[in-house]
Amino acid sequence: MSDFCCDSIVDIASLQGRQRRVLAWVFGINVATFAVMVAGSVLSGSSALLSGALDNLGDALTYALSLAVVGASARAKARVAMVKGFLILGAALAVAGQIAWRLTDLEAPVASTMSAAAIVNLIANAVCLKLLTPYRDGDVNMSSSWECSRNDVIEGVAVIGAAAAVWLFASPWPDLLVALVLLAIFLRSASRVLRDAWRELAPAGV
Repeated sequence: MSDFCCDSIVDIASLQGRQRRVLAWVFGINVATFAVMVAGSVLSGSSALLSGALDNLGDALTYALSLAVVGASARAKARVAMVKGFLILGAALAVAGQIAWRLTDLEAPVASTMSAAAIVNLIANAVCLKLLTPYRDGDVNMSSSWECSRNDVIEGVAVIGAAAAVWLFASPWPDLLVALVLLAIFLRSASRVLRDAWRELAPAGV
């Protein structure tokens, strides 16, 4: 029995160590991608890219929070997941504000710059999703991190499609339409993360 307990402790410690390493990697990737996306958004004038940049910033903060609570209690992880949900919601509100502002100045983004930044973003997000996928069915902390990363991959594909459509039609509308789709995805994801976190907290009381 003593050996079994020791083995269990070692296994848990090993898992937590792997989780910390993965979260550290995806944190660094998201910080770097945020910088690329902001530069691309400024140079191209793309709302979809700015939406992605804000999402990457929110994700970087999310991964930092996740890293801080690896090995913590289930209640602590649920509280952090609740913060993540509000960060995603904040990104959604920022996207909504950007869309409203762009509607007053309808100018097509620079498609080539938008495409280059979007491709870098998609590659980076795909790497993060691959790193997090083995932990997607773990605790609420890791599953919410995976949720954020999955959103990023969807966002990356959508922004590349928007860039292609902007180039093809020489119009700002594909960029704005994709930004609207991303807004809907962010709101749905925020709702899911907040709901899961509440379920963890509700039995014991928040």
